[in-house]
Amino acid sequence: MTGPKRHGVARVLSKAGLASRTLAAAWVREGRVSVAGRVVRDPEHPVRVGVDEVSVDGRPMGAATPVYLALNKPRGRVTTAADERGRATVYRCFDGAGLPWVAPVGRLDQASEGLLLFSNDPAWAAAITDPTCGPDKTYHVQVEGVPGAATLAAMVAGLEEGGERLSAKAVRLLRSGGKTAWLEVVLDEGKNRQIRRLAKAAGHPVRRLIRVAIGPLALGELPKGQWRHLSVEEVEGLRA
Repeated sequence: MTGPKRHGVARVLSKAGLASRTLAAAWVREGRVSVAGRVVRDPEHPVRVGVDEVSVDGRPMGAATPVYLALNKPRGRVTTAADERGRATVYRCFDGAGLPWVAPVGRLDQASEGLLLFSNDPAWAAAITDPTCGPDKTYHVQVEGVPGAATLAAMVAGLEEGGERLSAKAVRLLRSGGKTAWLEVVLDEGKNRQIRRLAKAAGHPVRRLIRVAIGPLALGELPKGQWRHLSVEEVEGLRA
């Protein structure tokens, strides 16, 4: 007969949606966390889930109220809680909001813009970012030059870049000018800088990249740098 599962205390705090694993580990090392009434300072200290009482600053741990947010990420912000190089992060968009701890659901690189989700629900976030069954992500991408139909087809079929084969689920031309074009690119996976690398391999480097939808959730008219809570229907639609 097996006993209750044991996990490191920092992981337990993170899974409860109270903090990131890194922040929870810092709380433990600072002596703010106790297990079964005893202060522990090892983030990997084993906790018997459902048996041992875990407290932070003397208050028993409870699951955080789930929070689900959509942000229109501005260009130039990095998707991290803190940056060792002192760059502005996406969390500056939440200054003064009084929100509980939330984590980004996936990433957008510093130069990219658009729809970025945040939540303190790790299971929901994992479903959104799952490469095998997570929702598609849709982007509007300004590229140098005007790719023809054969190039768009090649981006879907796959191109080699940096020793890796990259492709998009769908690519179509939205509009074009003399020197640039706007494409709609749909991804069903999330490799590092995938669109930028794919477009470069196709001979049309990216000038601007905006994520406009995640599954059925569209960025819509949300102003740049602003955020909103997701509705119950939106949360469940993304979960599905």
